[in-house]
Amino acid sequence: MNELKRVIIKPFSKDRYELVEDYACKFEAKELFKKQAQNATYVIKIKAGFITNGADIPRFLWSFFPPNSPEYLTAVVLHDYLCETSKTRADYKFADLVFKEAMNKIGVSKIKIKLFYNAVNLYHTFKFMFKRS
Repeated sequence: MNELKRVIIKPFSKDRYELVEDYACKFEAKELFKKQAQNATYVIKIKAGFITNGADIPRFLWSFFPPNSPEYLTAVVLHDYLCETSKTRADYKFADLVFKEAMNKIGVSKIKIKLFYNAVNLYHTFKFMFKRS
């Protein structure tokens, strides 16, 4: 398990945060796609100035899972960025897998990883199930 550099953010406006400096990280395909041993590396680069709202967690759960908790904020920023640039279900699936692996790399508890990953994956599954283009 490789350590993942943490993002640096600052308040931007009410419930919004801005990335202070450029951020880059990489993931090996074998980390993301455990069943398929691929030999690829994915590099994700986010420019300073990217705006995020933190995790989209229902307000009644904020006591347990604050949307801007430093514990998982780096993974949330990566996921938000990838979702913002996603167009297909495959893109969202990739974003969800990066989110899961980023949480693993920064040491989020296994139960939170499972809970958060399943929540975003289920949301994206429903989003595309009912999307009519």
